[in-house]
Amino acid sequence: MSHEEKVAREIVEGRYLSRRRMLKLGSLSTILGSLHPSLLKAASAFVQSKSEEPASGVSPLMVQLSTYMSAAATHALPDEVVEKAKHHILDTFAAMVSGSELPGGRGALEFARTYGGKEVATVVASNVVCGAIEAAFANGVLAHSDETDDSHGPSRSHPGVSVVPAAFAMGEQFAITGTHFLRAVTLGYDIGTRITMSMGGPAYQAATHRSTHGTVASFGAGAAAGCAASLNTEQMRLLLDYSAQQTSGIGAWSRDAEHMEKAFLFGGKPAAGGVLAAFLIRSGWSGVSDIFSGSDNFFEAMAPRENGVVKADPSMLTDKLGERYEITRTNIKKWTVGSPIQAPLDALAGFFQQRSFTADDVKTVVVRIATDEANTVSNRDIPDICMEHMIAVMLIDKTVTFKSVHDKARMKDPAVLKQRAKVQVLADPRIDARRPRREAIVEVTFNDGTQLTQWVHDVRGTAENPMTREEVVAKARDLITPVLGASECSTLIDKLLAIETIRDIRELRPALQRS
Repeated sequence: MSHEEKVAREIVEGRYLSRRRMLKLGSLSTILGSLHPSLLKAASAFVQSKSEEPASGVSPLMVQLSTYMSAAATHALPDEVVEKAKHHILDTFAAMVSGSELPGGRGALEFARTYGGKEVATVVASNVVCGAIEAAFANGVLAHSDETDDSHGPSRSHPGVSVVPAAFAMGEQFAITGTHFLRAVTLGYDIGTRITMSMGGPAYQAATHRSTHGTVASFGAGAAAGCAASLNTEQMRLLLDYSAQQTSGIGAWSRDAEHMEKAFLFGGKPAAGGVLAAFLIRSGWSGVSDIFSGSDNFFEAMAPRENGVVKADPSMLTDKLGERYEITRTNIKKWTVGSPIQAPLDALAGFFQQRSFTADDVKTVVVRIATDEANTVSNRDIPDICMEHMIAVMLIDKTVTFKSVHDKARMKDPAVLKQRAKVQVLADPRIDARRPRREAIVEVTFNDGTQLTQWVHDVRGTAENPMTREEVVAKARDLITPVLGASECSTLIDKLLAIETIRDIRELRPALQRS
């Protein structure tokens, strides 16, 4: 072994410099470069050899998963995945900006102002710069203060609201490039969604009463933060362990009438937890190297059971990993309302193109959706997740906007109530059989006895019927401009759509904040 290799090995294993000295110097590359340039190459080779040696008791599945995760920061993505990731990053930041005007968002901004922390990370739509953990929490809440953000059907989750804030906060902490940030976000979608998919997808919550959204978010945010922090293979294994320990949330979130608990569970808490876990592991905390196998593993604790037998398929954690990117299967909402309402609004928009009519020309509207969806959106107290109310607004206005879906006063407007009385929402077994797809059958009967009917199979914005870049940008402008201004909105959109040119992700801060 050469002198350089010996020194490099001792540095990597922490025997050449004290931990305090290493933390002061910063990254491993900084430490090695400050001593001798030749050490960097030797250390890289040693780290690679160590990462290929599975720890005792680590399953082949964990080796494959953690190795992929540790390489994600330098793994080039297909062009179509990069483009799709840009759409979701823009859509999520737009949700943060618009969310700042809503109760959950205002609460998040107040938390960030009062809690403070070292000025490292950006809190969107504010003038606050605080600690990375606090910023991840605030931005996660901002992103899901509304029903504007993206959703992933096969895992029944909202990945963007935890993944993007976690990657952004940790990215600012370490001044990563735009390309690195984009790859961290993409990894978060890939890892988080596969967790509940391996345990039955949407059926997981029904079987366990645990929240699919909270489960996906914990792992997605952790993976994104770990990638932004450039964790190595063994550290990624520990990160998955800490993500598992932070998994929480029960289905009772659906009873929250103010959309604040949802924002906490879907976005804020897991985003902050992912950043915290990455910090802890990076600073040397220990843990379990394979939380997915062995005694008391994640699946034993969390997966549904049938006759005492765990119902889970851990192999799905790595199924087509690196081939099928889950961000390309994640939906962007055309309408800023709850996901089950998307298809019916698509149908009504189509009816307006087929025939000229007013709300008063309509006798009845029957909306057939899945049973779980009907339970979620029928006769709710919140306008943007109330099917009957949104159908009524659509009949009157012939469209819905961010402003109209948050006008709670209209829920008592006699003109709206008159149209709402015509709407019937039915659970339909035909749609149940199509879950987790967001399909709907809409039947409009007119006063003259004629009828228009459509079974919406592919909602606009889904993977099967994706929105164009222009449509995503148009939606973002509608959400961002009223808060930040037209010029600032254009600047932000341009930066995000050219994110691979950003050398330091902190360059986004001026375009994301307001005085």
